[in-house]
Amino acid sequence: MTLMGNIAIILVSKLDPSLHSPMYFFLTNLSFLDICYTTSIVPQMLFNLGSSKKTISYVGCVLQLYFFHIMGAAECFLLALMSFDRYVAICRPLHYTLIMNQCVCIQLMSIIWLSGITYAISEGTVTLQLPLCGVNKLDHLVCEIPVLIKTACGKKEANELALSVACIFIVAVPLCLILAS
Repeated sequence: MTLMGNIAIILVSKLDPSLHSPMYFFLTNLSFLDICYTTSIVPQMLFNLGSSKKTISYVGCVLQLYFFHIMGAAECFLLALMSFDRYVAICRPLHYTLIMNQCVCIQLMSIIWLSGITYAISEGTVTLQLPLCGVNKLDHLVCEIPVLIKTACGKKEANELALSVACIFIVAVPLCLILAS
């Protein structure tokens, strides 16, 4: 249902010329992001629900970790950008087309995707370098950084601090921008 709904949003936004505005450009990107986000989690979840063997390979966990965090970070940034777009449209209606032109929108989306990729690669790589302890089974549906840090041995305070700082910039700052707009 999620895939069909998001594909419908993308198709309608692309096919209807009256919807070729920055708001629908960002909505289309949000739908695409949601498709990627869903497909990074749901297949493994469905496999685990339909099987008595609820495991994921290390490579599968690593891939899921990177994709999940790229999409999660990009979604937080995109929601903040969408609130900024609405702020500009409402508070600066006469300057809106100058401020949010197609070139600017593409550049902003590129920055969002690069920010998500940068976060996932940097935080994920640092986390995956931690040594794992004992039984390496995760009682979660998703391979997440906090869960992997919890299962690691040795000094992990630096990883926890880096994750906390990253979460402030990825979750709290966009939330404050959304609320302020």
